[in-house]
Amino acid sequence: MTAVAFREMQARRTRGRATPSGGATKPRRPVDPGPASEPDALELPPLLVGLAGVGRVWTLLMPYSELLTSNQRLHHMAVHRIRKRLRADAAAVARAQLVPGLDRAAVFYALHPRPINRKRDPGNWAPSAKAYVDGFVDAGVLPDDDHVHLLGPNPVMGPPVASGAARMSLVIAELPPL
Repeated sequence: MTAVAFREMQARRTRGRATPSGGATKPRRPVDPGPASEPDALELPPLLVGLAGVGRVWTLLMPYSELLTSNQRLHHMAVHRIRKRLRADAAAVARAQLVPGLDRAAVFYALHPRPINRKRDPGNWAPSAKAYVDGFVDAGVLPDDDHVHLLGPNPVMGPPVASGAARMSLVIAELPPL
């Protein structure tokens, strides 16, 4: 590296633009939910058909937030920032809905997509669901998210939101202890 190239690199860093091309990086837009819209309620009986001994059931609609997908290629710190916010959102919603501590539960996550006419794969949003389940553990809803205490999270396609960004709702079904 020449002295001139080194000085140019230092100048870019001090301006907050440490990109190899020397151009400014494009700032991320915050998620704009648009007008407030709530998705329709999920049909719970089809979800719970294969489970034996289901007790109480809670449906938690998560707030609008940037979601993680399996297809994204983000910097690890951006993933950490999003995961941390999703975890905190899940813990706050679980506490607000007064979900008690459970010994064992099944969790389903339903993606409520934007109204775009194309196919969706709800399994791609598993990283977001994992962060939400970790938030439930933080809130004390589950003792741990291992195979003994948790069945799932299982993906389900939910009804779309009328407008705005995609949302997720989680269904927690109490299961009897093993």
